[in-house]
Amino acid sequence: MNPKEQLNKVIDNIEKVIIGKRDIAELSMVAMLSHGHVLLEDVPGVGKTMLVRALAKSVGADFKRIQFTPDLLPSDVVGVSIYNPKDMEFNFRPGPIMGNIILADEINRTSPKTQSSLLEAMEEASVTIDGVTMQIPKPFFVMATQNPIEYEGTYPLPEAQLDRFLLKIKMGYPTLKEEMEVLNRSQLSVPIEELQSVITLEELLDLQREAKNVKVDETIRSYIVDLARQTRNDPYVYLGVSPRGSIALMKSAQAYALLRGRDFVTPDDVQYLAKFVFGHRIMLRSEARYDGISAEEITERILTKTKVPVQRLVGQ
Repeated sequence: MNPKEQLNKVIDNIEKVIIGKRDIAELSMVAMLSHGHVLLEDVPGVGKTMLVRALAKSVGADFKRIQFTPDLLPSDVVGVSIYNPKDMEFNFRPGPIMGNIILADEINRTSPKTQSSLLEAMEEASVTIDGVTMQIPKPFFVMATQNPIEYEGTYPLPEAQLDRFLLKIKMGYPTLKEEMEVLNRSQLSVPIEELQSVITLEELLDLQREAKNVKVDETIRSYIVDLARQTRNDPYVYLGVSPRGSIALMKSAQAYALLRGRDFVTPDDVQYLAKFVFGHRIMLRSEARYDGISAEEITERILTKTKVPVQRLVGQ
């Protein structure tokens, strides 16, 4: 079975639970293949938790959920060493971060110190307790959620921490037909409970390695850099996309190309993913807010005016 067929099997499986959100399932797979993480921002009840659970079950991964609250401590996330008087030694008790797929629910409701402990683990794929560093099992994927409506008592993620997320996506409400289908499927059973894995963790790790080998022509790399640099020169932008954002767009495009059954990246891949990669990395000036300009609109404007590579790509 080729990579495209394997990945489509996973996405088809997720669609048994999450109806009408194939693009969101695909973006989640893109992030996982790129060794990245996702910030999912949307209102409660649209299926954010179900999406992560369905993804974990589809790949046979260990799923952990962390409900972020104001009183949550860093040790509640990464784990803690507890003294055992019987053998007179400290024993490490791992926290929920020591899993394959982690749901960080309402990450903006906890303190910056606890947020930092999660984001450090995301960046390093390891945790350090009492001077001892422990690797987090692979694959490792975090999907953090936040509610864009309620801001009272929350701690918004600083720009430097937002930059740790590969993609920022929104699910949105289902259509009338989709919502009716949700009710039909949920009347007599709980679809998530019946879901089975369709690929193994070893196969997922192989897919991650294959994504790294997808070809990125020099003209495509130049195109990505041009897009990032233009965000830094836009009059509405206070802080543009960093080189880390350029790398994120390239890696995402490699994974998306693999998902589409190609071993090379096209400009269309870059254009489609740019708003999900750049949107949360662009810090706007106050004038942009006054004029009702969003980071997504600025990204679209930059895509429109930037020259698209037309050279023959490697692999075509």
